[in-house]
Amino acid sequence: MNVHIFQHVPFELPGSIETWARRADHEIRTTRFFDGAPIPALDQVDFLVVMGGPMGVHDVARHPWLVPEKRFVGAAIAAGKVVLGVCLGAQILAEVLGSSITRAPEKEIGWFPIWRVPEAGDNIVARSLPHGEPVFHWHGETFALPAGSRRLARSEACENQAFLYGERVVGLQFHMEVAEPEIRLMIQHSGDEIVPASYIQTGDAMLGEVERAKRMNAQMDQILDALAG
Repeated sequence: MNVHIFQHVPFELPGSIETWARRADHEIRTTRFFDGAPIPALDQVDFLVVMGGPMGVHDVARHPWLVPEKRFVGAAIAAGKVVLGVCLGAQILAEVLGSSITRAPEKEIGWFPIWRVPEAGDNIVARSLPHGEPVFHWHGETFALPAGSRRLARSEACENQAFLYGERVVGLQFHMEVAEPEIRLMIQHSGDEIVPASYIQTGDAMLGEVERAKRMNAQMDQILDALAG
């Protein structure tokens, strides 16, 4: 498969997603919007991964590349491509599918559990999600559930944590692709968001739980396998 990654900032990397793609001998290309890289032709992409970033979906004045990016995401969904959105990427997917993106009731930064919801159903993507286990979060906004999609997971702080649209489009509000190097980069570059709050851990607390990443990355592999299959 031709796996194409949309990367919004240098410090939010594809992590275990790239490891999975290389292990499966998929072709990998990346559009780094922060470097002014061009968007590929649609027929060059089989599997699109839209990564996270500290900007919001509405920040088009500061980041005008959001406009063609959203247009491409919409075209990829319409063409039946596999599309995975992570954090900001999930919000971009939701907005392209007609939903609103708003400030979340609480910021979630650090390791907090998610739960699969009953309406997730018995599909391989839902079964691959953690249930009652912590995943890594770093977000202050959330999406409304897109019409025609299936809600997959929730957390204490955020009702909409993951969705499945059709069989090939998945939005994950959280980061299952990170391990210690990616978490350190996020702390380094977005550490000003780490303030005392109910669902914000300290940097030391986040790094103290990085052993969780191994199981979480394996669960991400299962989701990627399901989408690629």
